[in-house]
Parts: sequence; structure tokens; C-alpha cells
Amino acid sequence: MPQSLAAIYIHATFSTENREHFLADTELRQNAHAYLAGVSRKLDCAVIEVGGVADHVHILFRLERTLTLSDWMREVKRASSSHIKLKIPTFSWQGGYAAFSVDPTRLAQIATYVREQEAHHQKISFQDEFRALLSEHSIAWDERYVWD
Repeated sequence: MPQSLAAIYIHATFSTENREHFLADTELRQNAHAYLAGVSRKLDCAVIEVGGVADHVHILFRLERTLTLSDWMREVKRASSSHIKLKIPTFSWQGGYAAFSVDPTRLAQIATYVREQEAHHQKISFQDEFRALLSEHSIAWDERYVWD
């Protein structure tokens, strides 16, 4: 085959450092989400949806086949952190992240989940949501290290 092709959909989530509510202001949060999407697009990774609340974000995107997930994450966090620090100098993202592969037949369902984060988090904390996502994807974790 002379051409390399891939369709790799990822649902990524990460928190602000110490789950601080840096993104509590709705306008700032929407701006941060738009900026995250823009950085991803500059990396040739199409964004399907960005959502989140005051202390974390979710991004559903298509990973470009020439880019590693860790490189994408490093650049998205670096660039968005620099941008948000213009408004909140003490802002930073947590060191880690979680990323889950997404079946293309579930893209609409996951996009809705990402879009409706504010309503979702009126019922469940980020920590409980994160544990549920890890369990759903059969990822083992250690509570001592997951909440940096």
C-alpha cells in the first residue's frame, strides 16, 4: 500500500493542578476550550468536541497518524497553559492525563458526554467520574498517584 491512513479517535481528559477551580468563570472557560481546540487543529488533529468545568477538561479529537498522543498532549497543555496564564498567572494543568480510544460508532455519544459536562457534574465529582472512566476502560490505577 503506497499510502498510510489512520482513523484514531481519542477522548482525553485532564485536570487543573490540584483540581483548582481556575476555570470557574464561564467566559474564561469557553475561551480556554476554544484555544485548546485551536492548538489541536494546528497539530492537524481535528477536534470533535471540547467540554469541561471549573477544574478539568475533556477533548474528543482525531489523532493525526504522524503525531504521538504524548506529543499532542504536551503541546496542547503547554500552549493553552501559556494562554490562560495571561489572565490567571498562577494557572497550570496537572502533570498527568487520561486518554481513551473511541469506537467511531460511539463518536456522537461521547461528543454529547463531553459537551454536557456542566450538567453531568451536578451529579458526580470529577474524581468519581475519572474512576468510572478508568474502570470502564479496564485501566488499573493507584489512588496515591492519580491525583497529583
